Amino acid sequence: MRIITLILVVLLLLLQYPLWLGKGGWLRVWDLNHQVGEQQQINQQAEQRNDLLDAEVRDLKQGTEAIEERARSELGMIKSDEVFFQILDASGNQLSDKSSAASSVSSSTAH
Repeated sequence: MRIITLILVVLLLLLQYPLWLGKGGWLRVWDLNHQVGEQQQINQQAEQRNDLLDAEVRDLKQGTEAIEERARSELGMIKSDEVFFQILDASGNQLSDKSSAASSVSSSTAH
């Protein structure tokens, strides 16, 4: 009777091995689910970034306001009928850039 019980226990353990530690076992499935969750987060961040870039491209293609804003902020450009005012604090550090429309001033006099 002990031999039969021992054989059944060994068979039970042999059947359990693939379930827990085999190629498609619970541990492997848990690990793959964890990896899928991480990849979904990465994909979501990339999708948000792509949406922002797509909106910026559409805005640049369709309107001139975005181009004008970029030219002002990144290149420091002003229109020909504007005057550029640069405000400095007491120590000479730049506080902000302001541009104001002045139709009588040409681009040759604006800095």
